[in-house]
Amino acid sequence: MYCREYASLLCFVLHESEWRSARALCAPSAVVRAAIAATYEEGTMDELTGRRTLLRFGMAGLVLPLGAMGPTFWRTGQTSLPDTMAYPPTCRVAGNDAAVAPGAVPREVKICWGANAICHVGLAVADERGFFAKRNLKVEKINFAGATDQLLELLASGKADAGLGMVLAWMKPLEQGFDVKLTAAIHGGCLRLIATRESGITSVAALKGKAVGASSMASPEKNFISILAIKQGIDPVKDIEWRAYPADLLGVALQKGEIQAFTGPDPIVSILRDRDHLVEVTNNMSGEYADRMCCVLGIRGRLVREERPVAAAITAALMDAQEWVAENPDAAGAIIARFNKMATAEQVAPMLRSHTHHHHPVDGDLKKEIALYAQELRQASVFKSSTDPAKFAERVCADVLAT
Repeated sequence: MYCREYASLLCFVLHESEWRSARALCAPSAVVRAAIAATYEEGTMDELTGRRTLLRFGMAGLVLPLGAMGPTFWRTGQTSLPDTMAYPPTCRVAGNDAAVAPGAVPREVKICWGANAICHVGLAVADERGFFAKRNLKVEKINFAGATDQLLELLASGKADAGLGMVLAWMKPLEQGFDVKLTAAIHGGCLRLIATRESGITSVAALKGKAVGASSMASPEKNFISILAIKQGIDPVKDIEWRAYPADLLGVALQKGEIQAFTGPDPIVSILRDRDHLVEVTNNMSGEYADRMCCVLGIRGRLVREERPVAAAITAALMDAQEWVAENPDAAGAIIARFNKMATAEQVAPMLRSHTHHHHPVDGDLKKEIALYAQELRQASVFKSSTDPAKFAERVCADVLAT
């Protein structure tokens, strides 16, 4: 009954048709006060030719016993998953060629993104390079600058159809019950912890007794560093003094000595690091997080339930775009730089190379990573102690690409 969640372990699959056949054997197992600037940006829809690269998988999954495929019991301080399951290899999944929105004319959809968030480069690429057009979609990009719960309310209320965001920002609002489904991860990486060379801070453990800046008290970067602190025996609530600053003032606060370190996402953090000759202490692209997602695609629940082919088309188009970003970081940097007001194409490209834009798991792999983050957020006292990570992942994720 759990084989569908782990179908990606069938690493011998070489052709997309065989992959669909293998999956066919298995049972199918949210107050808006944001300032939003909605502009329809009509990109050039280049017609795509040829097929996408066929599905690629790592061989490590083949050695897992079937017993590892059952449900897990989550324990504080550890995971019951074997290492190969808890920290799976980088996932590269190409979009399903059959995922096309039905209709004689392109289906119009509204997708929320942050134009200054280079993590969302895939949306701009999918529009400009024709990946949406290939899936019979016409996308209106909504540049959203509000809080995450406001974004999810937009989706849940039907004012937008889909949105991109950092998983560690979305997790808590999703725990509260917004009717939004995660259909795919978008990429990994982009959160960094920065300090001065003179601070002597070389690890998360060295943050004990220090003041650390973040963009808000509910930011994904604060959540991530809190998770790392817990793993190193540091209480992120009692042992670290958190201070909130606008992202563009984090460097000023550091230089004035108001904080000893700061954390945040690209592009601003990488720009401040390079401009002020600061030290990158850690990031979410190393250690056990090297093969973990950072950002996700969420689609309003009603669309997933009532127009599944449209949800599948949105998901597949963005997955194709993420692969293109991974393979063409310079060109992708030039595309996103036209929307981004913080960084130039030359600054963005190295950041994109450092991210894992080829990591976009779906279905069982997506659920595994969501459950791991849920477990860690529970340990960091962000999630309620009563939240079951596995059940949470099952509730908030939807496999729209299943055949």
